[in-house]
Amino acid sequence: MLTVALPKGRIAQETLEIFEKIFQKDFKFDDRKLILEKDNFRFLLVRNQDVPAYVLHQSADIGVVGLDVLEEKDEDLLRLLDLGIGKCKVCVGIKEDSCIDYSAPEIKVATKMANIAERYFSKKAMAVDIIKLYGSIELAPLVGLSDVIVDIVETGSTMKQNGLKVAEIIMESSAYLISNKNSFIEKKEEITSLYNQIKNTIKK
Repeated sequence: MLTVALPKGRIAQETLEIFEKIFQKDFKFDDRKLILEKDNFRFLLVRNQDVPAYVLHQSADIGVVGLDVLEEKDEDLLRLLDLGIGKCKVCVGIKEDSCIDYSAPEIKVATKMANIAERYFSKKAMAVDIIKLYGSIELAPLVGLSDVIVDIVETGSTMKQNGLKVAEIIMESSAYLISNKNSFIEKKEEITSLYNQIKNTIKK
């Protein structure tokens, strides 16, 4: 049996739709259940940020998670395939009427993606004070908590509505099929077979 960690929400739904196309069966979680067992698969519904941990510790053999989360967590996992779903960008946001002051000795960055933010600004040789937030990140520059934010942007409308604009794009992200390295060796045939079926299905 292959155990698959899926992030709650749209990505899980779109991944299960891919499985439905491949196997011509329904793959649906019962109301509020976090485990779905069907045929030779066990699906786990977990928080987006937790998918790499489940796969890394082999509680799941494979998983589906955004590239942004993979880059932030930077765990020793195999990235098998870009599924082309859950597309978004990681951006630097700033107040509508201002711009990034590159001459400042240090800038304050509010984000839940501390590692991505730190790496990005260090490449620009800028010192940053990272303020880790877990929600309502758009608020931070408006109340003087930070100079800029680093956040996920899908359409940009949330930033606009809150008087912010996208100043720079750090990276493009979409959902990846990932695997635990040991699982890949132990269950190579099953994982490779599934990989090929998914690859052929998303190409269509």
